[in-house]
Amino acid sequence: MFLDDFHTVTDDRLCITAEQASRFAKCIAGDYNPIHDADARRFCVPGDLLFALVMARFGLAQRMTFHFKGMVGDSVPLCFAQHGDTVQVTDANGKVYLEVERGGDITHDAGIIEAFTRRYVAFSGRNFPHYLKPLMEEQGVMFNPQRPLVIYDSMGFSLSRLDVAEAGVAFAGATLDVSGKRGDALLQFKMTDGDTAIGHGSKKLVVSGLREYDPPVMDAFVEKFMNLKAHYATAE
Repeated sequence: MFLDDFHTVTDDRLCITAEQASRFAKCIAGDYNPIHDADARRFCVPGDLLFALVMARFGLAQRMTFHFKGMVGDSVPLCFAQHGDTVQVTDANGKVYLEVERGGDITHDAGIIEAFTRRYVAFSGRNFPHYLKPLMEEQGVMFNPQRPLVIYDSMGFSLSRLDVAEAGVAFAGATLDVSGKRGDALLQFKMTDGDTAIGHGSKKLVVSGLREYDPPVMDAFVEKFMNLKAHYATAE
Protein backbone atom coordinates (compact mmCIF):
# COMPACT_ATOMS: atom_id res chain seq x y z
CA MET A 1 0.00 0.00 0.00
CA PHE A 2 1.05 3.61 -0.41
CA LEU A 3 2.06 3.89 3.26
CA ASP A 4 4.63 1.07 3.11
CA ASP A 5 7.50 3.54 2.64
CA PHE A 6 6.58 5.47 5.77
CA HIS A 7 6.74 2.80 8.50
CA THR A 8 8.07 -0.64 9.38
CA VAL A 9 6.50 -3.45 11.41
CA THR A 10 8.52 -5.72 13.72
CA ASP A 11 7.02 -8.18 16.22
CA ASP A 12 3.56 -6.62 15.84
CA ARG A 13 4.96 -3.19 16.71
CA LEU A 14 4.93 -0.38 14.18
CA CYS A 15 7.86 2.06 14.02
CA ILE A 16 8.18 5.34 12.15
CA THR A 17 11.64 6.83 11.77
CA ALA A 18 12.16 10.58 11.74
CA GLU A 19 13.21 10.36 8.09
CA GLN A 20 10.08 8.41 7.10
CA ALA A 21 7.84 10.83 8.98
CA SER A 22 9.50 13.85 7.42
CA ARG A 23 9.13 12.41 3.91
CA PHE A 24 5.44 11.72 4.49
CA ALA A 25 4.87 15.26 5.73
CA LYS A 26 6.54 16.82 2.71
CA CYS A 27 5.76 14.38 -0.10
CA ILE A 28 2.21 13.29 0.78
CA ALA A 29 0.81 16.07 2.98
CA GLY A 30 2.73 19.05 1.62
CA ASP A 31 3.32 19.90 5.30
CA TYR A 32 6.49 21.88 6.01
CA ASN A 33 5.95 22.44 9.73
CA PRO A 34 9.54 22.52 11.14
CA ILE A 35 8.53 20.16 13.94
CA HIS A 36 8.38 17.38 11.33
CA ASP A 37 11.92 17.94 10.05
CA ALA A 38 13.99 14.83 10.73
CA ASP A 39 16.64 16.84 12.60
CA ALA A 40 14.21 19.03 14.57
CA ARG A 41 15.07 19.34 18.27
CA ARG A 42 11.41 18.76 19.17
CA PHE A 43 10.67 16.38 16.30
CA CYS A 44 7.34 14.56 16.24
CA VAL A 45 5.60 12.25 13.79
CA PRO A 46 2.84 14.07 11.85
CA GLY A 47 -0.61 13.40 13.21
CA ASP A 48 -1.80 12.93 9.64
CA LEU A 49 0.52 9.91 9.24
CA LEU A 50 -1.02 8.30 12.34
CA PHE A 51 -4.45 9.17 10.91
CA ALA A 52 -3.55 7.51 7.59
CA LEU A 53 -2.25 4.35 9.28
CA VAL A 54 -5.41 4.00 11.39
CA MET A 55 -7.55 4.37 8.27
CA ALA A 56 -5.51 1.77 6.37
CA ARG A 57 -5.62 -0.75 9.22
CA PHE A 58 -9.17 -0.35 10.52
CA GLY A 59 -11.14 1.17 7.66
CA LEU A 60 -13.09 4.35 6.98
CA ALA A 61 -16.17 4.83 9.16
CA GLN A 62 -19.02 7.26 8.56
CA ARG A 63 -18.25 9.07 11.80
CA MET A 64 -14.72 9.33 13.16
CA THR A 65 -13.10 11.52 15.81
CA PHE A 66 -9.33 11.54 16.37
CA HIS A 67 -7.91 12.79 19.69
CA PHE A 68 -4.13 13.36 19.58
CA LYS A 69 -2.86 12.90 23.13
CA GLY A 70 0.92 12.92 22.77
CA MET A 71 3.82 13.62 20.43
CA VAL A 72 5.37 10.50 18.88
CA GLY A 73 9.15 10.68 18.62
CA ASP A 74 11.67 8.98 16.34
CA SER A 75 11.30 5.18 16.01
CA VAL A 76 8.93 4.69 18.97
CA PRO A 77 7.46 1.13 18.80
CA LEU A 78 3.69 1.59 18.56
CA CYS A 79 0.73 -0.72 19.05
CA PHE A 80 -2.47 -0.09 17.04
CA ALA A 81 -5.37 -1.84 18.77
CA GLN A 82 -9.14 -1.85 18.42
CA HIS A 83 -11.42 -1.99 21.47
CA GLY A 84 -15.04 -2.05 20.37
CA ASP A 85 -15.76 1.24 18.60
CA THR A 86 -12.46 2.75 19.76
CA VAL A 87 -8.95 2.49 18.30
CA GLN A 88 -5.89 3.36 20.38
CA VAL A 89 -2.27 3.95 19.44
CA THR A 90 0.03 3.28 22.39
CA ASP A 91 3.68 2.58 23.17
CA ALA A 92 5.19 -0.35 25.08
CA ASN A 93 4.50 1.38 28.39
CA GLY A 94 0.83 1.89 27.61
CA LYS A 95 1.10 5.62 26.93
CA VAL A 96 -1.74 6.68 24.63
CA TYR A 97 -0.75 8.87 21.67
CA LEU A 98 -3.97 8.72 19.69
CA GLU A 99 -7.53 7.66 20.47
CA VAL A 100 -10.13 7.27 17.74
CA GLU A 101 -13.90 7.01 18.19
CA ARG A 102 -15.88 5.48 15.33
CA GLY A 103 -19.56 5.05 14.44
CA GLY A 104 -21.84 4.16 11.57
CA ASP A 105 -21.00 1.95 8.61
CA ILE A 106 -17.37 1.06 7.81
CA THR A 107 -15.67 0.38 4.49
CA HIS A 108 -12.42 -1.53 4.06
CA ASP A 109 -12.19 -0.81 0.33
CA ALA A 110 -8.49 0.02 -0.12
CA GLY A 111 -9.07 2.29 -3.12
CA ILE A 112 -11.71 4.41 -1.37
CA ILE A 113 -9.64 4.65 1.81
CA GLU A 114 -6.45 5.69 0.00
CA ALA A 115 -8.26 8.30 -2.12
CA PHE A 116 -10.04 9.78 0.91
CA THR A 117 -6.84 9.75 2.97
CA ARG A 118 -4.79 11.47 0.29
CA ARG A 119 -7.40 14.20 -0.19
CA TYR A 120 -7.84 14.90 3.51
CA VAL A 121 -4.09 14.88 4.20
CA ALA A 122 -3.44 17.26 1.29
CA PHE A 123 -6.06 19.63 2.74
CA SER A 124 -4.68 19.26 6.25
CA GLY A 125 -1.12 19.99 5.14
CA ARG A 126 -2.16 23.48 4.04
CA ASN A 127 -2.55 24.74 7.64
CA PHE A 128 0.15 27.34 7.16
CA PRO A 129 0.24 29.85 5.65
CA HIS A 130 -3.09 29.35 3.84
CA TYR A 131 -5.39 29.20 6.87
CA LEU A 132 -3.40 30.10 9.98
CA LYS A 133 -1.73 33.29 8.78
CA PRO A 134 -5.01 35.17 8.04
CA LEU A 135 -6.40 34.02 11.41
CA MET A 136 -3.38 35.24 13.34
CA GLU A 137 -3.28 38.51 11.44
CA GLU A 138 -6.97 39.10 12.19
CA GLN A 139 -6.41 38.46 15.91
CA GLY A 140 -3.19 40.51 16.03
CA VAL A 141 -1.03 37.61 17.23
CA MET A 142 1.65 35.33 15.81
CA PHE A 143 3.83 32.43 16.91
CA ASN A 144 7.51 32.80 17.69
CA PRO A 145 9.16 32.65 14.23
CA GLN A 146 12.34 31.27 15.82
CA ARG A 147 10.45 28.38 17.44
CA PRO A 148 7.06 27.99 15.76
CA LEU A 149 4.95 25.42 17.61
CA VAL A 150 1.67 24.30 16.05
CA ILE A 151 0.28 21.03 17.42
CA TYR A 152 -2.56 18.81 16.19
CA ASP A 153 -5.18 18.50 18.96
CA SER A 154 -8.10 16.70 17.31
CA MET A 155 -10.13 16.21 14.16
CA GLY A 156 -13.44 14.64 13.29
CA PHE A 157 -15.83 14.17 10.41
CA SER A 158 -19.22 12.75 9.46
CA LEU A 159 -20.10 11.26 6.06
CA SER A 160 -23.55 10.53 4.66
CA ARG A 161 -22.18 7.62 2.61
CA LEU A 162 -18.95 5.75 1.94
CA ASP A 163 -19.19 4.68 -1.71
CA VAL A 164 -17.40 7.70 -3.19
CA ALA A 165 -13.83 7.13 -4.36
CA GLU A 166 -13.37 10.70 -5.58
CA ALA A 167 -14.64 12.64 -2.55
CA GLY A 168 -13.34 16.20 -2.50
CA VAL A 169 -12.20 17.91 0.71
CA ALA A 170 -12.41 21.70 0.84
CA PHE A 171 -11.93 24.50 3.37
CA ALA A 172 -15.17 25.78 4.92
CA GLY A 173 -14.09 28.46 7.41
CA ALA A 174 -11.95 28.93 10.51
CA THR A 175 -11.76 30.63 13.90
CA LEU A 176 -8.95 31.37 16.36
CA ASP A 177 -9.63 31.60 20.10
CA VAL A 178 -6.75 33.38 21.86
CA SER A 179 -6.03 33.00 25.58
CA GLY A 180 -2.75 34.59 26.64
CA LYS A 181 0.12 32.97 24.76
CA ARG A 182 -2.02 30.09 23.50
CA GLY A 183 -4.41 29.97 20.58
CA ASP A 184 -6.94 27.28 19.62
CA ALA A 185 -7.55 27.27 15.87
CA LEU A 186 -10.62 25.45 14.55
CA LEU A 187 -10.58 24.72 10.81
CA GLN A 188 -13.83 23.59 9.20
CA PHE A 189 -13.96 21.48 6.04
CA LYS A 190 -16.58 19.91 3.82
CA MET A 191 -16.59 16.79 1.66
CA THR A 192 -18.29 16.63 -1.69
CA ASP A 193 -19.06 14.29 -4.57
CA GLY A 194 -18.99 16.69 -7.50
CA ASP A 195 -21.46 19.41 -6.51
CA THR A 196 -23.19 17.27 -3.88
CA ALA A 197 -22.31 17.64 -0.19
CA ILE A 198 -21.60 14.25 1.43
CA GLY A 199 -20.03 15.26 4.72
CA HIS A 200 -18.41 17.81 6.97
CA GLY A 201 -15.72 17.96 9.62
CA SER A 202 -13.27 20.08 11.58
CA LYS A 203 -9.76 19.97 13.00
CA LYS A 204 -8.36 21.74 16.03
CA LEU A 205 -4.80 23.03 16.28
CA VAL A 206 -3.03 24.48 19.30
CA VAL A 207 -0.68 27.40 18.55
CA SER A 208 1.78 28.13 21.38
CA GLY A 209 4.09 31.01 22.26
CA LEU A 210 1.85 33.73 20.85
CA ARG A 211 3.09 37.31 20.67
CA GLU A 212 1.98 40.54 19.05
CA TYR A 213 1.63 40.29 15.27
CA ASP A 214 4.60 41.84 13.43
CA PRO A 215 3.83 42.10 9.68
CA PRO A 216 7.44 42.40 8.37
CA VAL A 217 8.61 39.50 10.56
CA MET A 218 5.68 37.29 9.55
CA ASP A 219 6.08 38.18 5.87
CA ALA A 220 9.77 37.25 6.06
CA PHE A 221 8.89 33.96 7.77
CA VAL A 222 6.30 33.12 5.11
CA GLU A 223 8.76 33.94 2.31
CA LYS A 224 11.40 31.69 3.87
CA PHE A 225 8.79 28.95 4.41
CA MET A 226 7.63 29.06 0.79
CA ASN A 227 11.21 29.14 -0.52
CA LEU A 228 12.05 26.02 1.48
CA LYS A 229 8.93 24.33 0.16
CA ALA A 230 9.82 25.24 -3.43
CA HIS A 231 13.42 24.07 -2.94
CA TYR A 232 12.27 20.70 -1.59
CA ALA A 233 9.78 20.26 -4.44
CA THR A 234 12.53 21.00 -6.98
CA ALA A 235 14.94 18.61 -5.27
CA GLU A 236 12.34 15.85 -5.47
